[in-house]
Order: sequence, then C-alpha cells, then structure tokens
Amino acid sequence: MKILLTGATGYIGKRLLPVLIAKGHTVVACVRDAGRFHPPKSLEGKINIIEADFLDSKSLLKIPKDIQAAYYLMHSMSNEKDYTEKEFLCASNFRKVISATRVKHVIYLGGIVNNKKLSKHLGSRKIVERVLSGGGYVFTGLRAGIIIGSGSASYEIIRDLVEKLPVMIAPKWLNTQCQPIAIGDVITFLISVLNDPYTFDKNFDIGGPDVLSYKKMLLEYARIRGLKRKIFTLPIMTPRLSSYWLYFVTATSYKLSCALVDSMKVEVVCRFNQLGKLLNITPMSYPMAIEKTLEKTEGNDMQSSWKDAWISSRIKGNLSDFTQVPSFGCLVDKRSFQVKNQNNAVEKVFSIGGKNGWYYANWLWKIRGFIDKLSGGVGLRRGKTQNNKLQAGDALDFWRVLYANKQEGRLLLYAEMKLPGEAWLEFKLQEESMHQIATFRPKGLLGRLYWYLLLPFHKLIFRGMLKRICGL
Repeated sequence: MKILLTGATGYIGKRLLPVLIAKGHTVVACVRDAGRFHPPKSLEGKINIIEADFLDSKSLLKIPKDIQAAYYLMHSMSNEKDYTEKEFLCASNFRKVISATRVKHVIYLGGIVNNKKLSKHLGSRKIVERVLSGGGYVFTGLRAGIIIGSGSASYEIIRDLVEKLPVMIAPKWLNTQCQPIAIGDVITFLISVLNDPYTFDKNFDIGGPDVLSYKKMLLEYARIRGLKRKIFTLPIMTPRLSSYWLYFVTATSYKLSCALVDSMKVEVVCRFNQLGKLLNITPMSYPMAIEKTLEKTEGNDMQSSWKDAWISSRIKGNLSDFTQVPSFGCLVDKRSFQVKNQNNAVEKVFSIGGKNGWYYANWLWKIRGFIDKLSGGVGLRRGKTQNNKLQAGDALDFWRVLYANKQEGRLLLYAEMKLPGEAWLEFKLQEESMHQIATFRPKGLLGRLYWYLLLPFHKLIFRGMLKRICGL
C-alpha cells in the first residue's frame, strides 16, 4: 500500500516510518524541510521524500494522486497568538488536497479531549480532528494523553524532576489524573487501525491500564530508580510560576513549559472502548513503560527526541536558509591546529556536547548555559539525542546542527542561545589541520559590545577546545 506520512521528522513519525516499511508498505514521507530528514540507510530507496508546507497550498501539489492511505501527525506546541488558526489552516489544506487523491483512509493522532473545559492546545487538537473527519475518505482518530518513551517530552520532564529534586514543592495540578501510554503501544495502535473497517469514521482514546496522578507518576519513577523523594503541592502556585518551575528544573523551553502547564490542569483519562481487545493489543503498565524506557536511554538507543523538534528551535524557516555562513558585517574568530590523528579528531568533533561536554573549561560553558536559561533561552539542558552521532536538524545543547558530514570532516552549528545577533560555529578538516571558525553577526551596538566583552573568554575557550580535539 502507498501511504503518505506527514510529520515524518517528528517524534512519532520517526518511529512509525520503519514499522510501515517493515510491513511492506511504500511510504511517501512529507516533510517541510528535507534537510532535517535522515532515515536509516536500511530504508533508503524504500521512501519517496517530498517537501511540502501545509500552510502553503501551492506546495501541496507535489503530493502524488495514487496514495491509498495517510497519517496526519503534524502537531505544534507553539504559544503564538495565531496558533489555532494555523493548525486549522493546515488541517483544512490537508483535507482538501487529500480528498482529491485516491486515499481511502486517513488516521490522526490527537489528544484526549473528554473534559468540557480544555486547554488551548487540547482544544486545537479537537478542532483539527473535526476538520480532518469531514474529508472524502474514511477517518480514524486516535487520542492519547501522556506518552512515555525515550526522548518524549513527558518522560524527559519526569526524569529531570525526579533525578534532580529530592524534595519538590510543586503546583496543585500534580494531583490531576491521567492515563499514560508507552510509545511502543501508540505505534502498535497506529499500525493496527490501518484499513480496519471497525475503526472507520470513529475516534478512540488509547492509554495504558493505569490511571495515575502526575504526582504518583513521579513517585513511581523514583521507586523504580531506587530514589527517595518527597513531594508537597501548593494551591497558590500560579500558571506562570508553574511554567517557570518546569522551565528551570527540566530541559523544556519556556514556550513548551507554558503549553504543558496549561494542558496538565486538564484530566486526560480514556473513555471505555473495546479497541485494544478487538485489535488484540494489551498496553503495558506505567512501571513497565518506565523500565523499558530506562533500558533504552541507558543504552543510548533513542530513535527520536522532542528536543530535535522545531518547538525548541530559534530557527524560522529551513536549515538551508542558514547553512551559508554570512561574511558581510560579521565578526570572525578563526584558528587551526595540525591534527595527530585525523580520524580521532573528527570523532571528537562529532562527539562534542551533551554528556561529553565541550572538552575545555566546561564550567564556563555551564555558566553560559545558566545565564541563557535566566534570560529565557534554551540553556545546555537539551544535550544531544545520541552521544556519538550528529545529523542536520539535531539539537546540541544551545546549538542547532545545520550541516554534519563525518566523511568530509565538517560540522556547522547555529547558536540558539539568547544573543544580540546571530552566531555560527564551524569545524572543518582540511590539509591535515582542523579549522575552527566562529562567526557572529551582531545586531546593533549591543551586539558589538557583546562580542568584544566576551572576546578574551572566546580566545581561551575556543583555543583550548580545538587543541583537545586535535590531540595537542
């Protein structure tokens, strides 16, 4: 079967793609930026890739007419004022273009929306489902709450809070009830409902067997990890204070923290249905999901992460818009050293950041990350998805990977910390030397003052870092 997969670079899409291929389907991966799409080599040749932006109806003409089914996995956690309007427009454009193809079945993954009063984001999910269900095809809506898996935003928040805080003074929404589900079970449901007549023109809530409060989820994680934790809830914590609490303690961006706090005040418990029984799916328990996820994260086996999504990025547009490093009006720090072992040097470049640190004066990097957090930036807590592998589009602490080619020995990063300008950092192996180029395009007088004030630190840090990379 020929299937259109939207959101192929997202957390769910990256995991669904190989399963669809393994089932023998032909997949048309629909992405906004092909530069961010890196399917495993084993899948190359089995995927058709098209660039399309569902906010731009003209770009959708690339979608082939002979597709037979489609997955709608496009979501955002933006706090922009026109957020709901954009979601509505994307869904409307999708419905229009897909209704003109041979598609017979459309599957959508949304959120559990059983409460009368919904958050802005859950309300938007419901609107999108309503729009999609009105097309010229049969429709299946799956609604999930908290998804537990390596790299999921929910799991990362749980882990950060429990690992870092022996005692938590938390907001009252930690008592809200939810029904978490493991990422593997979500993928199984998405695959199993495909072309199943029972699911046509219906929606179903999907969740694991456990209904828990967020507080209980945190304490259960602590139990599994063998950690003693105390949690006290306060009724006086405002949504803004709650958002800051998540933002400073966890790796989430402030925008994502606000969106999550808004949604976490809403109970997300499944309506009763027979879908799991009919499809012969028995979702795993919350403790089992945590244990399995811990195995994945400890083994550095992470297929996808929310940190690589555009919600944590400052980039507006495609990666290709930033890969040409500007020169006009820029301030540049260039340096190079001969390398003793080229392979080792390149390996170090591509292992930089995250748990491995930045090789020199890591305490200064941490201070810069903390300052960035205080000013509303991403800080260093995003880390990296895989310790020894980088791809274009990946988040790398407070950088975004624009270009990564290990054979070529070149890595290009774009700064996503709060800056009075724009910054690029490039590593390039040429003629037995590793070249390091820091480029800064200042914005006004403040940008120039920033560069010259930090110039002594840059010389110290960049020189020390490059020497370590080159084995000197």
